[in-house]
Amino acid sequence: MNSIENKTVAEMVSDNINTAHIFKKYGIDFCCGGDVSIAKACEKHHVDLEKILNDLNHINSANKTFDYLSWDLDFLTMHIENIHHQYVEENIPLIKTYAQKVAKVHGKNNPNLHQVKTLFDEVAGELTAHMKKEELILFPFIKKMSKAEQNKETLARPHFGSVNNPIDMMEHEHEAAGNIFKQIRQLTNQYTPPEYACNTYKALYHKLEEFENDLHLHIHLENNILFPRALKLEQKIYS
Repeated sequence: MNSIENKTVAEMVSDNINTAHIFKKYGIDFCCGGDVSIAKACEKHHVDLEKILNDLNHINSANKTFDYLSWDLDFLTMHIENIHHQYVEENIPLIKTYAQKVAKVHGKNNPNLHQVKTLFDEVAGELTAHMKKEELILFPFIKKMSKAEQNKETLARPHFGSVNNPIDMMEHEHEAAGNIFKQIRQLTNQYTPPEYACNTYKALYHKLEEFENDLHLHIHLENNILFPRALKLEQKIYS
C-alpha cells in the first residue's frame, strides 16, 4: 500500500473531498494537474512536504462539542468572532475562486452555476458587512455589559438606545443570508454534483454545503443563545 506522499493529488481528493481545500491552500492543482504524487507536487511548487502531510493527516479530526450555555457572554462573543467570523473570512475567497472557475468551464452545460456564483457573491458581501457591524458595535457593547455585571458597575446607555435595536437588524440579516443559501441549495440539487463533475466542481459544492452548515451553527449561537442572554442582561443592568 502506498504511503500518503506517493498517492496522487487526484486520488487524495477523490478519496476525501476535504483534502481539496488543503491543496488549494498550498497552490497545488488538484483538478487538471492532479495526476502526480503529492511528493512530486510539493517539489514542483516548493511546498514543505511535512507541513502538507500534517494538514492532510488532521483533515478528519472530529469537531469539538461545547457547552455554549455555560459560557460568559464576553467569551461567547470572542468564540463567535475567532471561530465563525474567521471561518467566513477565510473561506469566502476560496469559494469565490471555485465558483468563478466552475461557472466559466461548466456554465454552458449548467446555467445554474452562474446564478450560484452571483448569489454567493451577494451573500459574501452581506456577511462581510454584517460581521463588521457585530464586531464594531454590538459585540463590544455586550462585552461591556458582561464586564459591568461582573464588576457590579453602572453602565451608560449606548448611542443605539437598546441592545434590541442592533439585534433586530442582525436577526433580519441572518434570515436574508439563510434565504440566499436555500436558493443555492436548490440550484445545486442539494449540493449534489453531476456525474461528469471535475474535482473543482465537487469541491465547490462540498465547500458551499460546509459553509452553509457553519452559518447555521453561527446563527444558532447568536439568535438562540447570545442575543436572548444579552437582552436579559441589559434588562438586569438597567432595571
